[in-house]
Amino acid sequence: MNDALQPHVTAIDHVGIAVPDLDAAIDFHREHFGLEATHIEVNEEQGVREAMLRPRGDHSGAAIQLLAPLSEDSTIGKFLNTKGPGLQQLAYRVTDIEAASSALRASGLRLIYPEAKRGTGNSKVNFVHPSDAGGVLVELVEPAAS
Repeated sequence: MNDALQPHVTAIDHVGIAVPDLDAAIDFHREHFGLEATHIEVNEEQGVREAMLRPRGDHSGAAIQLLAPLSEDSTIGKFLNTKGPGLQQLAYRVTDIEAASSALRASGLRLIYPEAKRGTGNSKVNFVHPSDAGGVLVELVEPAAS
């Protein structure tokens, strides 16, 4: 493991799923798996309407993130057009997005953004390029300060 990154990764934060219809996907996961939407928002910068789902009573553990595009030319819109609905990303929770990003760059990995962007609930996010991570889009998430 990258020793410079190791102290910053604290948990699996969420798994992102691209969906064409957010409300239908929320209903599906509630009906079949008992998950509840603990957070729903529109992120104009990322071009998505999104929801974080968790088992009832769990508001801090790993989540399922449902991502519906605001337009066909958004990242999620393009993903749906080329790959269809399904797993889109794996996110790790980190204590310091800038330190984690620097450690990954120092180890030779490419990140999508030069600086972290706003994510769900005012978190800070960046992504490891899928071609540098075995074909998986890996997201780094620094939760917003409480």
